[in-house]
Amino acid sequence: MTTNDYTPKPIDTYYVVLPEELLQLAKRMAENEHNVCAVTCFAQVWIYSPERDDANKKHHCLFPFVDLPEEEKVCDRNISLEALRFILAEGFNILPVPCSSSEIKNNTNN
Repeated sequence: MTTNDYTPKPIDTYYVVLPEELLQLAKRMAENEHNVCAVTCFAQVWIYSPERDDANKKHHCLFPFVDLPEEEKVCDRNISLEALRFILAEGFNILPVPCSSSEIKNNTNN
């Protein structure tokens, strides 16, 4: 199959309105997604470069999220927003857990 044969058909999430708390969650998710990607790149021995060069494992975004150009932040935020919309469109609820993240971490290690 060539890329010309591919027609993306994402789930329609246009109608999903995210409440303010999920909009705030999306911002935190975007930063986390950036950090997860950076950890993966560093583990694969990528290095920072002003220009991206996949063949030589050089990437222009290997620094903290807060320092990214706005267009890169928007891309990460859009991925997070769409993930949350998809979850809701599929009929799931997203509710905060009434405990801290450290308590969750401790419970998953048992």
